[in-house]
Formats: sequence, structure tokens, C-alpha cells
Amino acid sequence: MASDNSKYLYIAIRAALDAGKAIMDVYTDPNANFEIEKKADDSPLTKADKRAHKIISLALSVTPFPVLSEEGKEIPFSERSEWNTLWIVDPLDGTKEFIKRNGEFTVNIALVEKGVPVLGVIYVPVRKELYFASNLQGAFKITGIDSANQPAVDDILAQAVRLPVTMGHQGIVVVASRSHQSEETTAFIQNLRKQGQPVTLISSGSSLKICLVADGAADVYPRFAPTMEWDTAAGHAIAKAAGCEVYHIDEKTPLRYNKEDLHNPWFIVKPKPV
Repeated sequence: MASDNSKYLYIAIRAALDAGKAIMDVYTDPNANFEIEKKADDSPLTKADKRAHKIISLALSVTPFPVLSEEGKEIPFSERSEWNTLWIVDPLDGTKEFIKRNGEFTVNIALVEKGVPVLGVIYVPVRKELYFASNLQGAFKITGIDSANQPAVDDILAQAVRLPVTMGHQGIVVVASRSHQSEETTAFIQNLRKQGQPVTLISSGSSLKICLVADGAADVYPRFAPTMEWDTAAGHAIAKAAGCEVYHIDEKTPLRYNKEDLHNPWFIVKPKPV
């Protein structure tokens, strides 16, 4: 696996960009009907989700690894438990943000090995931002990537900036969800304030919250609300490669993937101890 890491990263980048183009074709069409459906858990599903899923699934089918996708069929754990390496995909993370048209939605693709994310790609179509990382090459970000006019992958690698980007801010910057603010999050922030440093709160949607910590714009992201593995796997890979980690709330134990229960526990994203 390790020797082919770069090849799989290129495939994931191209798949994310192609999916982003399909999503934007729906998003920017003034006559588009999103064809919003309700899934079993009452979360929304649009035709953009479905198109992105098909594109990514086809792109990743050239690899030897199975795909676990939010929009794919349910696969029993008896089968998944045999998977040593797999892709974990959210074709359109932030469907609610997509429907609201606030631009804060992403394409998430991660490669997971023995429960650990080793490669991740997150594309933000509206902002034309691409985050990507592998455990062998590090974490990177590039802006100005138009999914409709894609540069060669070698050009993307040459222009990308390594994460974290030094932002330089005072106090502690906490990133929190726009859509999911909980009592536990409020208590976490209040506890930080008691430590004497000024605390600034910034909000964002989808997997961008993990990216903000990975690129240094925020110091910590506490999540005391439900998420699924495909919501975090790509961001987790990027955070790890940028010197951060996604921990259980004990702030010591990293999240694991391809579990029998695909729900994540509550977690905290923060830099690893130096």
C-alpha cells in the first residue's frame, strides 16, 4: 500500500474534483430542481449527492479497495470486518448547507488502513479550495481550483501550500458548527475562558471545521453532537498529516474507522502535543 500511496492520492484528488463539478452543475443551474428526498434518518438527499456518489465510486473502482460511502448501500459488518484497507466517502458533506446555498459543503474522500485514515481529500467547490494529505507526503492546501477547468495533478502539487499555515492569532480560537451547537460545547468554551486566555469562536459548516484546525486558523474543534465516519475520515487524515489529531473527548485516544457502529463518539480536534 505505502509504495502506491501517491497514486491513490492522485486518483482521490481527481475523483473529488470531478464530483465537485457535478455538484456545481446542479448548484449553479437557475432552473435546477435539487430533487430533495428524505433518508431513513430524516437527513436530506439531493440529486447532487447521487451524481457525486456515482462519479467517485467509478473513479475509485480502479483501485483494489472497497468503498464505504454515505450514499452507498448498507454493507453488513460481517463483510466490512474483512476489509483491511478501504475508502470512506461522503460525496456531498453538508447537504443542508448545499440546500441553503451558503457554499459550505464539501466532497470528502479518505483511505483508511487498519482503522486509521492514511490519505484524505476534501474539496470545497464554491470556494475552489482543495485540501489533501497522505501519511507519507504531508498535508496541503491550494486555492483557485476550478472543478470545471482542472489543472494537472502535478501542477496542483507544485502550487499547493503545506499545512499548517501560520496564521498568528491571540488567545484560543475555537471552531464550532453552524447547525449543531450543544450545551456541552458551550460548557467546553466556558472552561477555556476560565483558564485566562481570550477565546474567539468561529463557525463553519461540514468538514471545513476540521480543516480550520489543520491549517492553523483555529486551535480546537470540539464536537459534542452526532457524526458518522464519512463526516470525519478525510478531515482526520488531513489533520493527522498536519500535526493534529482527532481524539475522543479524553483528548488522548484517536478515533477509529470501519467500526461495527459507524457513528463517531464525541470528539475533539487539536494539535498533537509537541
